[in-house]
Amino acid sequence: MPQPGIESGSRPDRFDRDGQDQLVDVHDLQAALPGIRRLRTWAHDALATQPGEYAVDIGSGTGSEVLTFAGLVGPTGDAVGVEPDPHLLASAQRRAEQAGSTARFVSGDAYGLPFGTDTFDVALCERVFQHLTAPARAAGEIARVLKPGGRVVVMDSDWGTAIVHPGDRHVVHEVIDTMIAGTTNPFAGRRLAGQLTKAGLVVDDIGSHALIQDGSVGAGALVARIADMAVARGSITERQREQLLIDLEDGARSGDIHLSVTIFAVLAHKPN
Repeated sequence: MPQPGIESGSRPDRFDRDGQDQLVDVHDLQAALPGIRRLRTWAHDALATQPGEYAVDIGSGTGSEVLTFAGLVGPTGDAVGVEPDPHLLASAQRRAEQAGSTARFVSGDAYGLPFGTDTFDVALCERVFQHLTAPARAAGEIARVLKPGGRVVVMDSDWGTAIVHPGDRHVVHEVIDTMIAGTTNPFAGRRLAGQLTKAGLVVDDIGSHALIQDGSVGAGALVARIADMAVARGSITERQREQLLIDLEDGARSGDIHLSVTIFAVLAHKPN
């Protein structure tokens, strides 16, 4: 089921050992791939990476965006991905070799980037901050490794923007609250600009995109799983859970269904 551009096999808690086991992982976003791709296109356009520049992707997974960076910086530049999961590192390295790419990959995490100060012209960090217990530390690391004038795009979901329709409003609220409670940094998206600013960077632009689930799948595995957890924590009853899933399946059949979350992308630079 893995698709290009989405990291297959990634563990959603891999960025922060102190973080919670995430309720939402990359596989839940398969139906939202077009939105993710559009936001990545926005990010690369905003970063405007040039030949000869040094670029880093923090939390690079299987390396798709590092390969993109490698093509942009060319033989005189450097494109590197940072990833703590050894399986994903190995997959990324194989992918680069098969593509004949100069992209390279190193072990590391958002709290301790294995590079000197003022190393990179360009940085990207996608859907990492929602997994961090101390995202301000990660923002500080990004600021540290950027060269003066260097640019970064950090993008992440904000689960406070989640929409589940149709369904009883109280039940939907409790299900979304259960999802928020089970995410380490659920409001990451709205906090990115402030955290990058506090780290000494200057925010230049903010983009966003609603990741909309394909309505044909009905409630889908994610909502069903979260509804089960809402029952377990006593937020809704079993009967309310069953009715919510029935409402969503009916909505899928009639075309009256909407499941989404908004992801935000912040472009910033390091002052000279």
